[in-house]
Amino acid sequence: MDYVSLPKIELHAHFTGSVSRLTLHEIWRKKKASCQTDLEDPQLVMPEGKHDYNLQTFFPLFSSYIYNLLTDEESIRYSLNSVLQDFLDDGVVYLELRTTPRCTTDMSAESYVTVLLDTIDEFEASQPRLHTRLILSVDRRHSVDTAQSILQLAIRHHQMDGRGVVGLDLCGDPTARPGGEIAMFTPVFEAASKAGLGITVHFAEAEASGSHDELRTLLSWNPGRLGHVIWEDEEARKQIAQRGLCLELCLSCNVQAGMVQGSFEGHHFRHWNDVKGPKISLGTDDVGVFESLLSNEYRLVAKHFHLDRSQICALARQGIEGIFAGEEEKQRLRDIMWNE
Repeated sequence: MDYVSLPKIELHAHFTGSVSRLTLHEIWRKKKASCQTDLEDPQLVMPEGKHDYNLQTFFPLFSSYIYNLLTDEESIRYSLNSVLQDFLDDGVVYLELRTTPRCTTDMSAESYVTVLLDTIDEFEASQPRLHTRLILSVDRRHSVDTAQSILQLAIRHHQMDGRGVVGLDLCGDPTARPGGEIAMFTPVFEAASKAGLGITVHFAEAEASGSHDELRTLLSWNPGRLGHVIWEDEEARKQIAQRGLCLELCLSCNVQAGMVQGSFEGHHFRHWNDVKGPKISLGTDDVGVFESLLSNEYRLVAKHFHLDRSQICALARQGIEGIFAGEEEKQRLRDIMWNE
């Protein structure tokens, strides 16, 4: 089966984590030549073939390196165009790209989001097969005031026709604010839902973020989608099934980062694929770090869980009802995505 040609939906991809090592190197080389950076070459910081980033090494890679390289409009535009082209070349027809709005030495959080949306619009005008929408992320380490400012950014750029910013996400180091402390963000996500934004959260990503109190809090926000879903308890599993939530499952990220026990055969995709109610949408999470394209994620589930062509096509279409765009976009996807 040609997994690249298979029309696919990507609902769990972080922008800065999706920038390829080659693109980072090209940006670094240009900045180095003009004395705009003293960072090391990305090819040294992220050696070829290194994918075993765990929770202890993964987040510092961004805070100490990638964020410090992508600081200006030129680098943001260049890297985003590269990311969009990579997804398009891999057969993705609908992408919800998430990012945490950042202030840099050259850009405000507002201008950062504006540049992203302008670049997405320009890319779609020339490559109309790929439709891209933006999700803004609240980091678990943020203050409530920062989370509120991100919410207001999302609301300002939310268009009711399902374009622009379509959702709000909770992300970040899952060991930060454990034991239900993320309840401080409840008013923010309740307001996002009232404003018509879709809600997706990193859910039970690690044992530290799988406490009973946290899972109950996250589910009380009435999210439309859950990311990772690794350390949930039995009560949460029942609620997920009853609500028919869409689950963003990221196999290569989970296995290579040691977030699950064993290899691909032991991934919890097996459990959720056999449960009636929830929908599954495969995601890459950070393809620039783990270097597994979405087409490869489908190849992996076909290989390790013995799915045939009809099952793969049906799996790819499951994400349609989980997107945060409107009915018109859902119908476009129904029309172009392969039937079994």
